[in-house]
Amino acid sequence: MNSTTQVLVVGGGPAGSTTATLLAREGFDVTLIEKEVFPRYHIGESLLPSCLEILDLIGAREKVEAYGFQRKDGGYFAWGNESWELDFTKLRHPYSFQVVRAEFDQLLLEHAKSQGVKVYEDTEIRGLTFDGERPRSAIWAQGPGDTNTSEISFDTLVDASGRAGIMGMRYLKNRHYHDAFQNVAIWGYWKGAGRMSFAPDGAIAVGSVPDGWFWGIPLHNDTMSVGLVLHKTTFKEKRQQGKSLEQIYYEAMDECPLILDLLKNATFVSRQMKVEQDYSYMSDKISGPGYFMVGDAACFIDPLLSTGVHLATHGSMLAAASIASMYRGEVTEAQALHFYEHSYRHAYLRLMVIVSGLYMQYRGKANYFWQAQQLTHNDYSDAEALNEAFLFVVSGIEDQNDVVDLPRELPIEDMAGQLPTEEAERARAMYQVYHKVFLRSSMSAETAIEGMYVTTRPHLGLALAQNERVMTV
Repeated sequence: MNSTTQVLVVGGGPAGSTTATLLAREGFDVTLIEKEVFPRYHIGESLLPSCLEILDLIGAREKVEAYGFQRKDGGYFAWGNESWELDFTKLRHPYSFQVVRAEFDQLLLEHAKSQGVKVYEDTEIRGLTFDGERPRSAIWAQGPGDTNTSEISFDTLVDASGRAGIMGMRYLKNRHYHDAFQNVAIWGYWKGAGRMSFAPDGAIAVGSVPDGWFWGIPLHNDTMSVGLVLHKTTFKEKRQQGKSLEQIYYEAMDECPLILDLLKNATFVSRQMKVEQDYSYMSDKISGPGYFMVGDAACFIDPLLSTGVHLATHGSMLAAASIASMYRGEVTEAQALHFYEHSYRHAYLRLMVIVSGLYMQYRGKANYFWQAQQLTHNDYSDAEALNEAFLFVVSGIEDQNDVVDLPRELPIEDMAGQLPTEEAERARAMYQVYHKVFLRSSMSAETAIEGMYVTTRPHLGLALAQNERVMTV
């Protein structure tokens, strides 16, 4: 490994590999360090259509298309007393994928290598050195048992180290766990599961139960990922009653007809149940002098809408664009950091509001699990930002005039016109919110943040919105 690099990326998951690839394709010297050897297991198999745009941007779309992952044309929700489908074929990006993350993440990491990223697996960051608040170098070793360490200096650090969060957890200690969304997931894999003939092809199945909800994700290897999400308090109570993970899982499944039907002829093939905390969090600061935190290193949100890889790769694009423009002298470092901090936090906050709104629609919301999901102002000190995000979503529901701002490639009128008035408004609103949140945020002059937005032509970077003046920070 060289002793210096322009950009050091820590972590080889989608956040790290995407950021590294984008910057390498812009001609910058990028080194990526990953502590594990790929392929390695990871949860979070269901992708959103917004990821297609990122795959195009990094030049990996054809590789992913050719791999054979399960195509995902939407989702199906059996939620309380209601059920509905999300049909991605109505969108500009009409599908996505259900992926085995070990294989998907390795594909992206190998692609990063092919684009000029220097990748080192089985390499551990033992520590960072700082000049004031600015990280300057990393102390690394080959594998966990290696007593010999070396040092690599860098101009910019991208922390994509996942929930371990080298900056947020080890140095800044600034991770803020939300009062809402403190959940636990229990999951495993099934062979021979059925498919939903009444839902879009390859759809994720989401079914609510009194104590939480289930996901069912069909994968290309004839397995289905099936998981239960429940509040930590309920989980602890059941464990204190002496119930095993299996008992908690199967007792909840008995109350989910959607999942029961999919698994009626299936066989559980995992060696044991997997369990993990799904506590939602956001670091109080996700960037600073010489560093950017991306993906789970920066934030994590409830998995209800499958936004994990979206947030990771969306943040990667924002970080790479900010760094590229900073290096080219198009913006100052302070401006790049200001844009990144506001745009990434803005996208995260809107997702929190949407997820919270879905939880509040559940007809069994008197149950503690559902009450616990409702956001309070305690989660964010910036009340104005929370109100702005809330109003954004609410205006999408109540103001049909916003529909005219949608791109023509979303044929909402044909679909919504067949529904009752109230349902038509909801359908229009959901597509509008989806498009703005997942596909357009910070990507045009109309959605500029702090007078800047991401542009990809003639190169990736930040552009100044017309008639706007970038804030001098």
